[in-house]
Amino acid sequence: MHLRGSMRINDSGHLEIGGCDTVELARRFGTPLYVFDELEIRRRCRSYKEALERYYPHGNIIYAGKAFLTQAMCRIIQDEGMYLDVVSGGELFTALSAGFPAERVFFHGNNKSQEEIAYGIKSGVHRFVVDNLHELEMLNEEATRNATTVDVLIRVAPGVEVDTHSYMRTGQMDSKFGFGIDDGRALEAIRAIRRSSHLRLRGLHAHIGSQIFELESYEMTTRLMVEFIDRLRTDNGVDIEELNMGGGLGIRYSADDTPSTIEAFVETVAGALKVECRSKDLPLPRLYFEPGRSIVGEAGTTLYTIGGSKEIPGVRKYIFVDGGMADNPRVALYQAEYEAMVANKALQAPSDLVTVAGKCCESGDILIWDINLPPCAPGDILAVFATGAYNYSMASNYNRLTRPAAVLVCDGEADLIVRRESFSDLVQHDCIPERLRLLASDCHGLSDTPLRI
Repeated sequence: MHLRGSMRINDSGHLEIGGCDTVELARRFGTPLYVFDELEIRRRCRSYKEALERYYPHGNIIYAGKAFLTQAMCRIIQDEGMYLDVVSGGELFTALSAGFPAERVFFHGNNKSQEEIAYGIKSGVHRFVVDNLHELEMLNEEATRNATTVDVLIRVAPGVEVDTHSYMRTGQMDSKFGFGIDDGRALEAIRAIRRSSHLRLRGLHAHIGSQIFELESYEMTTRLMVEFIDRLRTDNGVDIEELNMGGGLGIRYSADDTPSTIEAFVETVAGALKVECRSKDLPLPRLYFEPGRSIVGEAGTTLYTIGGSKEIPGVRKYIFVDGGMADNPRVALYQAEYEAMVANKALQAPSDLVTVAGKCCESGDILIWDINLPPCAPGDILAVFATGAYNYSMASNYNRLTRPAAVLVCDGEADLIVRRESFSDLVQHDCIPERLRLLASDCHGLSDTPLRI
């Protein structure tokens, strides 16, 4: 079993993360529980910054908040000297409420509302990454209304298809994201910005997808972007100062995954950018990377309590956990694969082939198909690895399940960064129309006394 970050097996035969016994974490905070390894998050932030400094000092790292964003995560990103990418008013509010400086925020998203645009402008975000002409019109109107100038990056679709799940591809021409280069839409957007006295073009943005292992696609995309930059300068007199090459570097979810290193990723893009700009006598633009999953993904682990089981002779044995697709929808969405360990039996040899199923009322609520584990009993703690990215972010209240708590562990200390939802939280936004209240009071045999749990 591949242990990640600060993981180790302690003298009790339990999995330990950040110096904290995971069995004790489960007892103290309950399950399901997201556990984040702070040192591993910081190590990966620094790996990106150090690689960029080594291969292309004229640039910055932007953390993609959609992977995992809480106020505590914003503090870590700020402390590590990085920028932050947000894609909604809610993500922006989270950042600002944590004290993250607006001047280090990139506001992304393919369908920003008028309210979100106004919020971003009034907050003073660093850059808007624009995805369509309608947004450009709203951005221009709001900037004019506020008598200010807004700095803009144009997101383009470079026409590169990568080897990943179809739902994770974003750089091909047939994508909801970005302006096409070949169909002239990107140039149309740039001309619209240049006509405005309240919008200022700073650069281009390209993101080709997520969970990508091979680096050739990044090299190709860099080449295409420089060709476009050269055409803009030669044919239209437009100079591009900044180039955001997105993120998407894959991580290790299972033993079959072979991701590239952070250093190799940065070196590939930076090297290609320097070669292509030199060949066309272009000044080097400021280079941005926008990693999310590759910073936080393997730093996260989810702890579950094992409950019942079901064996179908000659077919399959299921073990059930107290979470599932509500706290990790990635298996249902992307057929994602995970590795796991029975945290309180970490030294016991795996002998049973089982399928880990969740408690949601869906046949597709499977967390892991066919994994070898030690014999499991009710009350055992299952640790599922590499759940730091898009698990908490995409969690739901399906079946009215409460979303899990999250803790940050470091040097033997565990701190709550997201409290567990309660049943009261589930109904706090529910409203009962007065006519239904009156109707209920007329029903015989029904009580309006709430159930106390």
